[in-house]
Amino acid sequence: MGSESEAATGKDNNLLFSINGERFELSSVDPSTTLLEFLRSRTRFKGTKLGCGEGGCGACMVLLSKYDPVLDQVEDFTVSSCLTLLCSVNGSSVTTSEGLGNSKDGFHTIHQRFAGFHASQCGFCTPGMCISIFSAIVNADKTNRPKPCQGFSKLRVSEAEKAIVGNLCRCTGYRSIIDVCKSFAADVDMEDLGFNSFWRKGESTEAKMCKLSLHKCNYEICTFPEFLKKDIRSNMILDPRNFCWYSPVSVKDLQELLESNESDSGIMTKLVVGNTGMGYFKELGNYNRYIDIRYVPELSMIRIDQTGIEIGAAVTITKVIEALEEEDNVRYSPQGAMVFKKLAKHMEKIASGSVRNSASIGGNIVMAQTKEFPSDIATILLAVGATVELMKKQLREKLTLEEFLKMNPMDSNSVLLSVKIPFWHLIYGNNSLLLFETYRAASRPLGNALPYLNAAFLTEVSMSNTSNGIIVNNCQLAFGAYGTKHAIRARKVEEFLAGKLLSVGVLYEAIELLEVTVVPGHGASTRAYRSSIAVGFFFEFFSPFIETNVEISSGWLDGYQSYLLFEDSKVKESYKQLDGVNPPTLLSSSKQVFELNKEYHPVGGPIIKSGASLQASGEAVFVDDIPSPTNCLHGAFIYSTKPFAQVKGIRFRTKLYPAGVSALISFKDIPEGGRNIGSTTIFGTEPLFADELTHCAGQRVALVVADSQKHADIAANLVIIDYDTENLEPPILSVEKAVEKSSFFEVPAFFYPSQVGDLSRGMAEAEYKILSSEIRIGSQYYFYMETQTALAIPDEDNCMVVYSSTQCPEYVHSTIARCLGVPEHNVRVITRRVGGGFGGKAVKAMPVSTACALAAHRLRRPVRIYLNRKVDMIMAGGRHPMKVTYSVGFKSNGKITALQLDILVNAGMSADISPAMPHNIIGALKKYDWGALSFDVKVCKTNLPSRSAMRAPGEVQGSFIAEAVIEHVASTLSMEVDSVRSINLHTCNSLDLFYAGSADEAQEYTLPSIWDKLARSSTFNQRTDLVNAFNRCNRWRKRGISQVPVVHEVILRSTPGKVSILRDGSVVVEVGGIELGQGLWTKVKQMAAYALSLIQCDGTDNLLEKIRIVQSDTLSLIQGGFTSGSTTSEASCEAVRLCCSILVERLMPLKERLMEEKGSINWEMLILQAYFQSVNLSANSLYVPEFASMKYLNYGAAVSEVEINLLTGETTILRTDIIYDCGKSLNPAVDLGQIEGAFVQGIGFFMLEEYPVDSDGMVVADSTWTYKIPTVDTIPRHFNVEILNSGHHKKRVLSSKASGEPPLLLAVSVHCATRAAIKEARKQLNSWSGKDGFDSVIQLEVPATMPVVKELCGLDNVQRYLRWKLAQGGT
Repeated sequence: MGSESEAATGKDNNLLFSINGERFELSSVDPSTTLLEFLRSRTRFKGTKLGCGEGGCGACMVLLSKYDPVLDQVEDFTVSSCLTLLCSVNGSSVTTSEGLGNSKDGFHTIHQRFAGFHASQCGFCTPGMCISIFSAIVNADKTNRPKPCQGFSKLRVSEAEKAIVGNLCRCTGYRSIIDVCKSFAADVDMEDLGFNSFWRKGESTEAKMCKLSLHKCNYEICTFPEFLKKDIRSNMILDPRNFCWYSPVSVKDLQELLESNESDSGIMTKLVVGNTGMGYFKELGNYNRYIDIRYVPELSMIRIDQTGIEIGAAVTITKVIEALEEEDNVRYSPQGAMVFKKLAKHMEKIASGSVRNSASIGGNIVMAQTKEFPSDIATILLAVGATVELMKKQLREKLTLEEFLKMNPMDSNSVLLSVKIPFWHLIYGNNSLLLFETYRAASRPLGNALPYLNAAFLTEVSMSNTSNGIIVNNCQLAFGAYGTKHAIRARKVEEFLAGKLLSVGVLYEAIELLEVTVVPGHGASTRAYRSSIAVGFFFEFFSPFIETNVEISSGWLDGYQSYLLFEDSKVKESYKQLDGVNPPTLLSSSKQVFELNKEYHPVGGPIIKSGASLQASGEAVFVDDIPSPTNCLHGAFIYSTKPFAQVKGIRFRTKLYPAGVSALISFKDIPEGGRNIGSTTIFGTEPLFADELTHCAGQRVALVVADSQKHADIAANLVIIDYDTENLEPPILSVEKAVEKSSFFEVPAFFYPSQVGDLSRGMAEAEYKILSSEIRIGSQYYFYMETQTALAIPDEDNCMVVYSSTQCPEYVHSTIARCLGVPEHNVRVITRRVGGGFGGKAVKAMPVSTACALAAHRLRRPVRIYLNRKVDMIMAGGRHPMKVTYSVGFKSNGKITALQLDILVNAGMSADISPAMPHNIIGALKKYDWGALSFDVKVCKTNLPSRSAMRAPGEVQGSFIAEAVIEHVASTLSMEVDSVRSINLHTCNSLDLFYAGSADEAQEYTLPSIWDKLARSSTFNQRTDLVNAFNRCNRWRKRGISQVPVVHEVILRSTPGKVSILRDGSVVVEVGGIELGQGLWTKVKQMAAYALSLIQCDGTDNLLEKIRIVQSDTLSLIQGGFTSGSTTSEASCEAVRLCCSILVERLMPLKERLMEEKGSINWEMLILQAYFQSVNLSANSLYVPEFASMKYLNYGAAVSEVEINLLTGETTILRTDIIYDCGKSLNPAVDLGQIEGAFVQGIGFFMLEEYPVDSDGMVVADSTWTYKIPTVDTIPRHFNVEILNSGHHKKRVLSSKASGEPPLLLAVSVHCATRAAIKEARKQLNSWSGKDGFDSVIQLEVPATMPVVKELCGLDNVQRYLRWKLAQGGT
């Protein structure tokens, strides 16, 4: 019996379901309650996480199972529980990752493989990943495929890779997760699986298969319990009096319900199937009535006949795809079956699998018609002449989809009943050919991203009887999602082409018509780009017919994948020109190379990450998983929408407080003696709440506190802030304006870097100069999977206990005490683990915890906050944008003699850590020998959210600036950029000059050897030749390859540690560093085991299993500092080593006496005797690095190869090779994960992630719909990483080096490779314009998104090509 057993009344109209085999029966529930809300607030299953609330991240993924008693079959599919309404799971079974396995009953094979393949870092996203894989396995094992070998499933590699397409991960880089997926596939090549803990290199395939944890195909997990099968009733209808949930079973019932709406104007009704529209439109209004239309047979049917397929409006997109892919469709119409399969293939790219499993085809089309949703389905169905049937009251009406989209938005009393997709047949006989293709341009190839534009083209063509060419008999051209109200048919273009003989001239005229037809709305972003890709798709569809003489033959090519058949091989080649080599969709192969270090065993071993299986099973406890104390309240921030204004008042739209609201907390509620402080750094403070003035859009103004997070969020949206901007200066929203107003933050002299060399002399030595060139660098959002969260609990004697997801509990502690005006011993901050940080859980976590504590102090009740993704994105600040102006002098051989820089850093409203940016930027930029380096870095104070530290803050921008300068020099000299890089790499002498105090001995400067080794291992020179050959042979796809270095300076900081040995010999360790997913706890465990083993008694070989790392507690271990800068793991390890050394020293005399008495002694006996003899078995230490060794340099290099599509601007990363110097790695498995994860996060910064603001400085990209981090389909297709064991480094912690941040800088190799490909495209573009030379100097923006790349390749490149063809005598 489940935790809701008290509600089990046995009534037929109760809500009945099961979760992980436990029964739940509810007599009433708020119908707006989602499955995720119920799981997290009313069950013990907390593994299912809230990541976005939009169905866009996969953290909330669960398996939903439905039983069909007639067929005696269970249907299993994933759903996004954040969107799934609880009432809709009536009669269903839910499985979460805890239901697969756990620490008590044994972990599931999936959990074990996540741990064994080192595929979990912070672990917040891992339970959702596990469910996605489990669903894929369960459904594959239901097929009639051959029985697989033991340890595998019936899953295929192609399916396994795509199992997690709908899941986001910010930590791992996905490679290891893909390996987990593929490890279950029956057809996997074991050699393709990356490094893991199951086998070692060189073992046979048979041995590897035996060592994999076994997967049983006879269902380890019963997804639908027998008791629920017995309890399912024929009439599973909820009592609408208790649930406000109606489930009509006929169209007549539905009509009556809708008519009753008209008689009561106060009723707000919502028709639901999967409720997935909530993820996009964020409806927060309270509906009085929910009508679940899934049980209306007419709305849930799929009917197929000779005329086509009719689909009920409530049928899910997944079911539509299955129906369209039915092989039996060919018997009705071969041409129609081909069209259906291509429709299905396109639909697989809509949203994610969990959304498609719930979302209905009718809901998608209705959103497009009523709310201007950028629907793919509406566009592709428009092209094939689909029709719809509507019902309003008693009337039914059939319309073409085009008519439906054009009509006024449907009212709430109208219902879309069905959609009809016709079978297409040849109209002009067997000598003609039916062609159909669909297109979408989106940042993610496999979906889970809205398109910039989509299109679908259907045409029938035939050979001309009078000439050797193709005639367009008819065509239907649809375009959508480009910033207009709805998808359209390009009627004028269709009419123009009908009956025309295709030629260059005809195509050019058609494109001119198309340009004035597909015109994005004025409010649309990237308007010119969207128009351009409309032309590109149109050209891609029709151009093969104009490239050469064409003949049509009978037969089919590749089944129904293409109905286009040519006798002429040149036309086939034309399609290859457009498709390139069709690189595989996902990761093809990877290689991980490292050398094991056994000198300090178990340090240096690839030990599985501590707690990885717990994370996979969902048992690892994050802050929001902690059960709410009695009478707990929930907070939601109210933020400013004005960048600089007086706050005249804060009020709700209603006279009374909204439902559930307890208080509105502002700066006025800060107690006497307290201060309005939200965060603290060495550079200053930031207010918790705006007082009389707001200083940026997104600034915290107040906190609304309510009885649930939902009520708090709704209330926050009902708040009105009254502003006054009279007599105020205009806000400063740009660095240029900051310069004009002299608005800067002071940079302490000790933080400002030193100039290098003599600029005047360097410029005088130069043979060439580039003067005042400008580049701009954008921002980036952290996108930690767990948003900012805290829980504050008032304690006795005016004390406060705060659970905070933070990288710096010490600073949170201090800030809370100062805000409340209490001694610091009255505050206790506890942090166990953080669901991703990347710098965003450092300073930016402080105000969340402080606001929680203030509200709890004011109301004397526990208060918790879990920011929704939108608010988190608006307030986060993120990475520092900047404007850079540089002048550089250089010689004809590419050697740079001087570089001068003016850098304007946009810091936002408060100092935060921004005064450290000059040091970080210049530190990374110094990776090349510039001869002389001069700079002026200004930290600008603006009316924007404060920018803060984000993984490699300043360093990643500095590295990019360096590469931009190198590229510019190479272009100016028309030299190979690799030659310019090589000649400007540091010598040992120049390294000492540029990195005075950080450069170690000459033998530790490993970059030159890394550089040469990588060129050989990646076959860089040979591949450069292949890239050049590819570019000569391919017109619409170009490739680029680039090799870049990294020199990254890190600084060790003081870090505390504490080690206690308990009576039974088990060990408890506390450290100042926080486990963020970077493997800090794992390395610390290894260090403790090594250092304690030096006592050299029996039983110390397995000390690793006796050690537990416990949560950070600011009253137990003080001076924890910041977990940042990549060095906290090694510093924590050294602190623990010092503690263990103290303990070993204390134990040694006792051990020696016992050895003399007994001859041998084991660990447990030694410790027990130590207890009896009152030996102090707890030791504290504070590791303080020596000044001479607190800084050191990290080295690495990467080669990346990309391919760009000149018609869309899409960039595909074909391959990346990395060699990175980790010294003697403390744990190569952890460091590999850090290298790969950092690199992929860098790909996001350089290529994908746009974090813009509007004219008021308000963040625009505030959701998973508008902000796109890398996904499994955007990482390198071949991903090879080698960890260099560079030998002994006396000044390092056991000769190790950092790995958390430096590899992120290497992702600039992808950006540089893209620049190289663009140069080839521009060279070709110039040749079409009849110009001999071309300007090879380009400034490629960061991020280099599809619109950016396309613009540089030529928004009008198709038109230019066609004009060139016409000029060459083409017709």
